[in-house]
Amino acid sequence: MSPEQNLTPQTLSPQLSEKLALGKALRKATPRSSHGQWQPAADRPDPIELLERSNQGRLTNLLPIRYSRMAKSPFAFLRGSALLMAQDLATTPTTGLAVQGVGDCHLLNFGAFATPERNLIFDLNDFDETLPAPWEWDVKRLGASVLVAGQEMGFRERKCRSAVVATVRSYRRRLAEFAEMTALQVWYSRLTVEKIMELSQNKKPLLKNKPVNHHAASALLPKITQMVDGQPQIIDDSPLVYHPEAHDQTLEEMQAALPQYRSSLRDDVRVLFDRYQLVDIAFKVVGVGSVGTRCAIALLMAGDQDPLFLQIKEARRSVFEPYTRKSIYESQGQRVVTGQRLLQAASDIFLGWMQSEAGHHFYVRQLQDMKSSVDLDDLTPAGFQEYGEFCGWALARAHARSGDAAQIAGYLGQSETFETAIADFATAYAQQNNQDYQALVQAIKSGKVVARETDAIIP
Repeated sequence: MSPEQNLTPQTLSPQLSEKLALGKALRKATPRSSHGQWQPAADRPDPIELLERSNQGRLTNLLPIRYSRMAKSPFAFLRGSALLMAQDLATTPTTGLAVQGVGDCHLLNFGAFATPERNLIFDLNDFDETLPAPWEWDVKRLGASVLVAGQEMGFRERKCRSAVVATVRSYRRRLAEFAEMTALQVWYSRLTVEKIMELSQNKKPLLKNKPVNHHAASALLPKITQMVDGQPQIIDDSPLVYHPEAHDQTLEEMQAALPQYRSSLRDDVRVLFDRYQLVDIAFKVVGVGSVGTRCAIALLMAGDQDPLFLQIKEARRSVFEPYTRKSIYESQGQRVVTGQRLLQAASDIFLGWMQSEAGHHFYVRQLQDMKSSVDLDDLTPAGFQEYGEFCGWALARAHARSGDAAQIAGYLGQSETFETAIADFATAYAQQNNQDYQALVQAIKSGKVVARETDAIIP
């Protein structure tokens, strides 16, 4: 990782100096140390009641799987409780500077994938909750996830805290670099897998299953399909992948809305998309927080060995919306797609959206397009800290694309005051998260909520 630049007035343009000064002035109303505070509000909702409230509109038969996945560990609970943390973050100090917020910014919502040019980059990869919001909220959720994940991996508290500090320090330093760039330089900036390999100090590679197959869909075809009556069909793996009974209303909604999805694509991509015909579609349970939402895999074919796999995900209102403002988009799918294109360095060409006649909103993207992620269990404390630094870098680049990087950089300054405060917040919030996790465990034991175990690894 490169050393921090020395942003002295002699090296800066007048405009940049002014913005840095404006950001620095924000410390008077919101001291950087104030971000270390966490105290639950007196009227904080019961976490189980809030989770139950978030189940409204979900597929009830899948809710026991959601609870089972969240009950695996405090980190799994954190992953599945973005709504709960959003309402907590809304009570914390902010500077008033907004960015396109990720909304669910935790360690496992980063990974490697292929750009349309087939180059491998490392970036954010989940945008279900994206919405304009205070930049601090993403940083605090990321910092908390680092601490909770480190505790789960059995690292000493000092190592966990150091990883949080390193993650936020990386965010601060990289944001300072982006503040000095032109708008186009920020927009074209990429954090490539090749760059990560070059900078990494660890012997073990950070990313598991390094994606090298430039024809990922063709490689996936024999793995998840079988021939039925002369044509490929997605293999059932109930209850995680399954074909429901004939004439299922939700799947029929999705199929009927595909022409609307087509219209959301660029004209040139429509020409490519029109080469494919829908062959099969099946439900797929994904993630932790998304369990219970309407998600599916669609298989389209342009020839015997020419598949296209699309993932269709239901898009609901962002967890940030009650605490910021309503999305400017009528379609929640369009909200997700627009936010993803703004935050990601490069996005899937098949990224689009649609809405069913029943009023359900969806966004669509390719399934497993040369994707790779980190295996946290395989990391040493040093590797874990390094991974956090790359996440902080990617988040800084994302925020610099939509927000005022110079003002945020001016506020953060060159000391470690802010990252120390976030480490304090993460330590306190980890305790809160553990209390909420224990409340879920007790609710399952008492029968207040029902959980169903599955043997599958959380994707």
